[in-house]
Amino acid sequence: MRFDLIDLRLFLLVAERGSITHGAELAGLALASASARIKGMEERLGAPLLERRRRGVVPTAAGQALVHHARAVQNQIEAMAGDLAAYATGLRARVRLMANTAATNELLRGILPAFLVANPRIDVDLDERPSHEIAEAVASGAADLGIAATWAGLSHLEQKPFFIDRLVVIAARNRPGLEGLRRISLTDILGESFVGLSTGHALQEHITRQAARLGGHLHVRIRVPGLDNVCRLVAQGAGIAIVPASAARRTVRSLRLTDDWATRQLNLCARRFDELTPQAKLLAAALV
Repeated sequence: MRFDLIDLRLFLLVAERGSITHGAELAGLALASASARIKGMEERLGAPLLERRRRGVVPTAAGQALVHHARAVQNQIEAMAGDLAAYATGLRARVRLMANTAATNELLRGILPAFLVANPRIDVDLDERPSHEIAEAVASGAADLGIAATWAGLSHLEQKPFFIDRLVVIAARNRPGLEGLRRISLTDILGESFVGLSTGHALQEHITRQAARLGGHLHVRIRVPGLDNVCRLVAQGAGIAIVPASAARRTVRSLRLTDDWATRQLNLCARRFDELTPQAKLLAAALV
């Protein structure tokens, strides 16, 4: 049984994305080639590695074992790249970073651009996920670093403070019914029409869960990608929205959201900071 590094990287991407098509795209392979590689891996092993479902694929028990070992191999290769970086001209390394919506917005305001300019040989895979998925990914080794809310259960990981995320309600400046208010609760606005983020978006899932806990649901008139688009539609009167305070634009009114869950401590986390690759250690230092 022989798997090469391309096989292992492809299988990791497929398992993490739950899709052979998406995994092939990220690996830079044609779909037919990727499918043939996975089929060949299964034939050499003599057991299925993926369970095909209507909406994608999930690893079988054998596939989960392969994911564990493939991540170990990938981590060793990245560690080797870091150790040799001082000697090998042009050698690049990649750090896998996951962050929730608020943290992603904060990172792109200056921290990550400055890091990339200062470290031209380090690439960063930034993936936006809900906090609970980030905790799982860091614990399993699918991500080197994560930035997540402490409510997601980070006690099994090493942590360092990143920043405090405050969610606010935004509305058009002339929107009736909200005049004179500076603060409001989710219960007060469950009957309003909302502008939401795309289905599956980390922040939107978090807000939807909170509404469900109150026994209600959000009437989302339109879903759009990106916080800038949300603010733009809200400013034009399409509805109200809940966004991180740092993302609220000056063209809208901001009202403090008083619910306890609307203020969250976000922490940078890793399995062990002292076991990170040299490149991941550099990024961790920049983030805190």
